[in-house]
Amino acid sequence: MLEKTAVPALRNHFRFQWEPAQDCHVLLYPEGMIKLNGSAGEIMSCCDGERTIDGIIDMLAAKFPEAPDLSADILDFFKVAHEQQWIDFS
Repeated sequence: MLEKTAVPALRNHFRFQWEPAQDCHVLLYPEGMIKLNGSAGEIMSCCDGERTIDGIIDMLAAKFPEAPDLSADILDFFKVAHEQQWIDFS
């Protein structure tokens, strides 16, 4: 189980950016590109290597107050992102 005090950060060989041609956020890496959906892009935009998972959950809950509890979805995303080796935790 992920600790909500963990700090997610993009792994060194990835670059996160908005890609106008794809009309979405992407993760670029030497062998290619991963297109992110809107929710994943919002979550990744909060990963600065300083915010905890709890801080990211709070930030997104404030940004999207009309959304139901986002905690489970954000935790699920971080589990997948870590399994795919897009991020590390400190």
